[in-house]
Formats: sequence, C-alpha cells, structure tokens
Amino acid sequence: MASCPSGNAAHQEGPFETSDESPPDKASFFPEAFLSSRMITRILLLLTGSLSSLGLNAQIAGCTDPLAENYQPMATINDGSCLYAPEWVSPTLTWDLPSALNETSGLIRWDDLLWTHNDDTDTRLYGLDGSDGSISLECQLPGVSNQDWEDVDQDDTYVYIGDFGNNSSGNRQDLHILRVEKASLCSGSPTIDTIWFQYEDQTDFSVQASNTTDFDCEAMVVGADSIYLITKQWTSLRDGSVCLVQGSGQS
Repeated sequence: MASCPSGNAAHQEGPFETSDESPPDKASFFPEAFLSSRMITRILLLLTGSLSSLGLNAQIAGCTDPLAENYQPMATINDGSCLYAPEWVSPTLTWDLPSALNETSGLIRWDDLLWTHNDDTDTRLYGLDGSDGSISLECQLPGVSNQDWEDVDQDDTYVYIGDFGNNSSGNRQDLHILRVEKASLCSGSPTIDTIWFQYEDQTDFSVQASNTTDFDCEAMVVGADSIYLITKQWTSLRDGSVCLVQGSGQS
C-alpha cells in the first residue's frame, strides 16, 4: 500500500468562504497549496479508495509503450496490443557463413569476435572474424549436449547458452541454460554449470504436434541479476516473457 502524506489521507480542505465583496482574483481563489503535488496526491488516494470500496479494478489494460503508434498514457498493464510502424534496414556488409555453420541461431560480440553456435547436435562455439565471416576460433564444450540451442548471451564473466527450444513436441522437461566461464571457454576444459528451469503454468507434458505449444523459448536477455526468456506461443499467437533469478536451479 502506498504511504500517505503527513496527516490523514482522507483529510478534506474546508470550503471556500463567500461574501458580498468582490470575488478574489484567480491567484487568491486558487492558492498555491491547492495545486500542490501534496494535494493532488491526496485527491488521487481518495479516488483510489472510493473505487476500491466499490469493488472496481483500477488497472487499465492497453498499450504502455510510448514508442508505439497506439500508445495509451492511461494504461497500466500492457495487453500486447501495441502497434508499430514498419522499419526497413539495409545491411552495410554481407557474407556467406562457413559450411560448418549450417543453422546458426544465436549471436554475441565479445573479445573482438562474433560468437555463434548451431541449433542442434553441435556442441561448439564459433568465434567469427567480423570483417569476412571466417572462423577464427572453435571452442568445444565437453560433457554437454545440444538438443536445441536457441540463443547465446553474456555478462562480464560468463557466456550463457540456452538449450530451451521446445517446438518439436512441446513436452521437454530438461530445459536449461549453460553458463560457461569466459576465462576458461577455449581452454579445452571450460568451467560450466547449468541452470535448470520449468514453466510454472505448464502441467501437460504429453507429446504435442510440432509448433503447437505455448512453451517454446526462442531467445533470452541476461540482465544484472536476472535472465529474461522470450517464448514463442504457437497456440496463443503471442510472445511471452519469463524471468529467472540467477543462482536458482544451478548444478
């Protein structure tokens, strides 16, 4: 509950007095205190309390992104309705990838190289020269598997690889993120731990038809203390997000 300003939040300012004298000018009729942020806060608190007493929901669903074409300033919950103007981007440089990268999936820039990986089976990370796309480094990750590596991200200390693709049958129960220490990445014996996770609202783990699940993660963003997973919801036809707190579920 929001803290109230000093004094009773339900305090009501006394009514303005009237007389036969000439009406006061605008400045004296609306004293500065009346328009202060303190008074506005009191009014909002009173209105919120009145709505709550009537059982009304004060949350407003709509587009909360100011960059969207249909931004709604009064909306408090993003309902996924935001619309954006189309954008066209022309690349300044293109080149064909080496044949070893037959299904590249994620991409980061680190240590003056572009790092990527294949979507499945292959358990190597590839460091590419950004000027021509050639492979400068190949780093094997021993003791791990690649069922469906969808994305890679990083922080100052680690590289994160998401083995969480789930579009084939929608029933994976081994979703995880590999966390690889950068300092040992290409040592031949890298330090790797695993962050395991499940979707708390997925209760059906029976085999589904391909591309029909709402629990298919395709991308991630590593933040200061959390990992944000972006899911492709094939049935709901929406994008969803899941937040993981780093340190939980590691082995």
